[in-house]
Amino acid sequence: MADANTAIYITLQNEGGFQADRNDRANWTGGQVGVGELVGTKYGITALDMPGADIMSITQEQATEYYLDHYWKPLYSQINSQAIANKLFDLGVLFGVGEAVKCLQLALKLTQVDGIFGPNTLQAANEVDPAQLLASFKVQMAKRAMGVAQENPADAAFMVGWLRRINS
Repeated sequence: MADANTAIYITLQNEGGFQADRNDRANWTGGQVGVGELVGTKYGITALDMPGADIMSITQEQATEYYLDHYWKPLYSQINSQAIANKLFDLGVLFGVGEAVKCLQLALKLTQVDGIFGPNTLQAANEVDPAQLLASFKVQMAKRAMGVAQENPADAAFMVGWLRRINS
C-alpha cells in the first residue's frame, strides 16, 4: 500500500524552495503574468492556493499539511505500487489532480476518463504491471504537458523542466 509521506517527500524535492519567476503566472496573485502582486511559489504552493499567506515563509510542515488536504486523495493509500502513487501525486501537484488522474485513466485505457480517482481506477491500477503502467502514464503526461504549452504559449518555457519531472 502506498505511503503519503514517501510521495510528499519526493514532491517537496521536485518542487524545491521559493522562486519568484516573473514569467510564471503561478507566481502572481492574479494568476496571470503581471496581474496582482508577484509573491512567488514555494513547494509548488502559490498565492492562489493560499490567499494572503506569506509564500516565502511557508515551511515544509505547512506544505505537507496542504498536500495532504488538497492532493493526497483517500484511495491513493490503497495503490499497490508506491512508484505509481508517487508519480500520480507529484504530477497532480504539478498539473492538477484531475489532469494527472485523467492521464492515468488514459494510460489504463479506461472507458470513463473523468479525472476522479475512484474504486474503478484504483482496481485497474492495481491489476496491471506497475512498470508498464508507469511508462504509459509518463507518455500520457508528456502529451498533456505539450497540450498545456500549446494552450498557454508563455508556459512553453517550462516544458523542459516539466518533461524532466515527468520522466524522473
